[in-house]
Amino acid sequence: MRAAEGPIVIAELLSIVAPVYLCIGVGFVWRRLGRPVDNNLLADLIMNVGAPCLIFSNLVGQDVDAGSVGMLVLAALLAHASFAVVGLFALKLLRIPTRTFLAPIIFPNTGNMGLPILLYAFGEEGLALGVVFFTISATTNFTIGLGLWSGHSSLRQLYRTPLVYGTLFAIAAVWLDLPVPSWLMRTTGSLGNITIPLMQFALGVSLAELKLESLTRTPIVAVLRFAIGLGVGVGLAAALGLEGTVRGVFIIDCAMPVAVINYLFAARYNRSPEEVASVVVLSTTLTFVTLPLLLAWLL
Repeated sequence: MRAAEGPIVIAELLSIVAPVYLCIGVGFVWRRLGRPVDNNLLADLIMNVGAPCLIFSNLVGQDVDAGSVGMLVLAALLAHASFAVVGLFALKLLRIPTRTFLAPIIFPNTGNMGLPILLYAFGEEGLALGVVFFTISATTNFTIGLGLWSGHSSLRQLYRTPLVYGTLFAIAAVWLDLPVPSWLMRTTGSLGNITIPLMQFALGVSLAELKLESLTRTPIVAVLRFAIGLGVGVGLAAALGLEGTVRGVFIIDCAMPVAVINYLFAARYNRSPEEVASVVVLSTTLTFVTLPLLLAWLL
């Protein structure tokens, strides 16, 4: 029996990571072949249509324990605060500019990469819980993260983010036990289903377009994102007593690579976008290597 365990484990891991890597690869190859891609359209579809519907349909449609959701919300908030504190200390110690590289450490890619991994690893429950973490990460990124890049923080962006409204409507429906019409569930479910494939494709396109620059400190930041993320994830999971699927979802999301949106913010506010692009590429490549090992440990 033991001789067969190795192939079984490898096959299980491949069933989780291979679809994610291949879908990302499709976007990468598509762009490398010079095929046209409208990045603005992709981003608008994902953030303004797909993600809000995905959040609503999963939070309302899945029978996820409210206590688990509440605990994950608390854990996600504590995680991002910990990323900020530990990241600030590490960057200061290494004399790496915090105004450029702190946000990439704080905000992991819990969307493009995190959601499909959690879906394949933990099923619909994992996806629903992953949506919770993604919502917290995206909301803080468009407020605190945007403030780090721009130099001033504002809640105005939240009012223009459909993702927030999708979350509020879902919370209201679950909290008040409101009946949701089947046509609305089917509509949001169908639109939400396009989100994960589009996220993977968009990540592949982004990786094909980003270039490696300044390979002196960018590899250090990429390693910091993984090390701090994994350390905080494991530490908080133990401190909060997280177990089962909630623990697995939390640790995996914490250990995700730098989110691509950090590069977009860096380019928008002219904060060394070439270096931030390198961090995104390097940290994502590092995750390709470490993710199967992390999944083997958690599963």
